[in-house]
Amino acid sequence: MAITGKWRVLYRQGTGFWRMTAKWAVVFGALYLLDGGLLRSWGDALVWPMIGILLWAPFGIGVVWYPKKDQRVELTTRELRVRRKRLPMEKVNLLHVARLWLEGRSTADDQPVSEWIRFDRLVWVPLHDGRAFGVEFRDPAAFAKVFGAFAVEACGGPDIVRAKAATQTYPDPRPIRPRPASADGGSWPDLLDIFN
Repeated sequence: MAITGKWRVLYRQGTGFWRMTAKWAVVFGALYLLDGGLLRSWGDALVWPMIGILLWAPFGIGVVWYPKKDQRVELTTRELRVRRKRLPMEKVNLLHVARLWLEGRSTADDQPVSEWIRFDRLVWVPLHDGRAFGVEFRDPAAFAKVFGAFAVEACGGPDIVRAKAATQTYPDPRPIRPRPASADGGSWPDLLDIFN
């Protein structure tokens, strides 16, 4: 694989918490200024910030309590980082990713990208040992496009990918499923055990 040594950020997904908070403040701040400056008194217009806080609170609590829903993800030329965990590109089967991308697919379950549903947030990342783990995205098709193009480039281009795919054999990726909980309750299922 001809992976460049230069560190390039190919894809970055933040939690969306501060962006959503800023939009919320702008909308209800504008309502406050409009209502207080044109329609009613400033004291009466205070109801808009209060409504904004009451409506924003469930979103803020949800992001804090369920970080995987909009987790921080970063793809560089060296690694895939999910929250604080990192997966080096040397462990990823980039040839499989590139081959599927050239065929219009991008996941270990062979689902065509064009048929992805917006609610399907999970993207499977195949590894050399035959396993594949899932990562959640707000826009999985956007990540698949970047990851597939990177894999084709890292493998030397479309022609080389097709030639290698015709000669090389590797196990079909098996999605890693959550671990069954033990009798005493055990730990929460962790799809990212491969990072450790």
